[in-house]
Amino acid sequence: MVELARLQHLATRGSSYQQHMNSSISEDQVRNALAKVPYPGFSRDIVSFGLVKAVHVDGSIVKVLISLQTKDPEVPKAIFQKSKEVLHALPGAEQVEVEFDIKDPGQAGPSAKSALPGIKNVIAIASGKGGVGKSTVSVNLAVALQKQGYKVGLCDCDLYGPSVAHMFGSDERPNATSDNEIIPIESDGLKLISMGFLLEDRSPVIVRGPLATRYTQQFIKQVVWGELDYLILDLPPGTGDIQLTIVQTVALTGAIIVTTPQEVALIDARKAVSMFEKVNVKVLGLVENMSYFLCPSDGERYHIFGEGGGAREAEALGVPLLGQIPIDMPTRLGGDAGRPVALQDPAESEVSGIFSGVAKALANYAPV
Repeated sequence: MVELARLQHLATRGSSYQQHMNSSISEDQVRNALAKVPYPGFSRDIVSFGLVKAVHVDGSIVKVLISLQTKDPEVPKAIFQKSKEVLHALPGAEQVEVEFDIKDPGQAGPSAKSALPGIKNVIAIASGKGGVGKSTVSVNLAVALQKQGYKVGLCDCDLYGPSVAHMFGSDERPNATSDNEIIPIESDGLKLISMGFLLEDRSPVIVRGPLATRYTQQFIKQVVWGELDYLILDLPPGTGDIQLTIVQTVALTGAIIVTTPQEVALIDARKAVSMFEKVNVKVLGLVENMSYFLCPSDGERYHIFGEGGGAREAEALGVPLLGQIPIDMPTRLGGDAGRPVALQDPAESEVSGIFSGVAKALANYAPV
C-alpha cells in the first residue's frame, strides 16, 4: 500500500516520472504497450480511456497504476491479466507490477456529479448493431413521453448517420446564445438537437475520434435544454468512441437496448448490454423492433425475423421486455414524412399504442 500511495501522489502531481535515464525501457513504450489493453466490453483501450494514472520505470522494473470505477470484479481481473501480458512482452522488462486504485462508482443518476442541471433522467437508447430501428424507437418513445405530459429532449448522438432531423421533417438551423450555447430546435413539443440540423442533406460527416468526442460533449452539455423530465440520447450502433464519451460525460439514469428477434441481432444486443454493465449503467430493458409484420390486407401477424427472441433474451439477461414493435406501413411512412407514428391516437394506431406502453414502462422504471 505504501507503493500505491506513492504512485497516487505522483500521478496527482501529473508527474511522468522515470528515475533512471539510462533505462532501456521508456514510459512511452509502457504506455504504447498498455494501449493494446481494451476496457472490457468496449473497443477502446485503457490508455485512451484515461485509466493509466502513473508509470514508473526503474531499470528492468516496470510499475503502473490503473484507476477504475467499477463494482464488477471481472473488470480489474481482465485488465490485470492483459496488462501483465503486454508489459512482460517488452524487451528488458524483468519485473512487472500492476497496481489498482478501485473506487465504488456509487449510484448513477440525477444526483451524480456529472448530472445535467435541470434534467431529471438521461436515457440512452442503444443497439449492438445498425439497422434495427434504434432511431425509430428513440423518436417515437420521445414523442410518446411528451404526449403523456413529460418535458422531453432528444439528442441525436449518431454523428455519422443522423436521422432525427429528417424524422421530424425539420430543416431548421439551431441558433446560439451569447455564451455560445446551442439553442435546440423545438418540434411537436420536444427539444431536439442533431448533426442533421447543421448539415445539408448530402453532406457527409468526416471526423476522427477526438473531434467526434468534442461534438458529442457539446451536444449534451452545451445545449440549452432547460428543465426536462427525460433527455433521450439516440446513440450510434456499436461500442465505440461516442458511447464511451457519453458514459464519461454524463450520469445516465439507464439504457434501453433495441434489437430485432433474430439471433444475429441478439448477439450484438448482448454486447451492448455487457458494455453498459461494465461501466455500471443500469439496463432498464429491451425493446424488440420489427417483432412481426402486421399485414394491412388481412390483419395477420407474420414473424419474418423469428418469434420470441427478444422475450427469451430479456429473460436470460434478467431485464424487462418493454415492448414489441411491429413492422407496418404507417411507421415507415411517418418516419419518411417527418410525422412519427406515435403522434397518432393510440386508439387508431396499434403501433402508437405500443410506443405509449413503452413510455409508461420507462416512466415506471425511471420515475421523475
